[in-house]
Amino acid sequence: MADRFFVYELIAGPAATLAGAEAHHLIHVLRAKPGLVVTLFDGGGAEFGAHVVRIGRSAVELAIDERREPDRELPVRVTLGVSLPKQERQRWLVEKGVELGVARLVPLVTRRSVAQPSAEALDRLRRTVVEASKQCGRNRLMEIAPSQSPAEFFGNCSAAHPRWLAHPGGLSLAVAFSQAAKSPAGEIALAIGPEGGFADEEVAASSQCGWQTVDLGSRILRIETAACGLVAIAALLGGVELS
Repeated sequence: MADRFFVYELIAGPAATLAGAEAHHLIHVLRAKPGLVVTLFDGGGAEFGAHVVRIGRSAVELAIDERREPDRELPVRVTLGVSLPKQERQRWLVEKGVELGVARLVPLVTRRSVAQPSAEALDRLRRTVVEASKQCGRNRLMEIAPSQSPAEFFGNCSAAHPRWLAHPGGLSLAVAFSQAAKSPAGEIALAIGPEGGFADEEVAASSQCGWQTVDLGSRILRIETAACGLVAIAALLGGVELS
């Protein structure tokens, strides 16, 4: 696969322009010359074969050679609500969420949350989404939504099936998976709490909205481990074979 670059404006015509960090990488790291073949994507689902036409000081002009629409998305839409861990672990979680195929990530501000997602922090995570998408080949960007309280998130996911909240004492994953597999899943919502777990009132709020608690086992998992494991299992409900 040719080097992939993200274009921040939708590609609709025969040409595209790279600017900012994407242009800097092409100009100063790859030392691109006219004629270099690359792959562009704009987050809309397609990717574009293109070649460099002109290199400026801070921008690169490219001609579009072809449009391709490979399907690299999960057959089921996964929404992940998660109480973000601290610092670099946030970036790791977002990166793996992109690779595993999560469609939407919602930072949850719970009673026991240790990281408060500021607008600046969320913008950094959105840049991580772009970098991870470039690496793994996804052409649709995972959405990083504004933060929500657990109650807001639980109520906003009413259309999803199933809706799983990771919590000790819930259904075993085997049973939860077996129940959910009996009916086709078009959208799945998952909720992962902070290191100390969801508070009792937050679990009660999820139950009132029709969520099912699932037990991830006897070992204590970090937030990002629990999230990746639950996403991988949810992906299987859409018929994905994980190698």
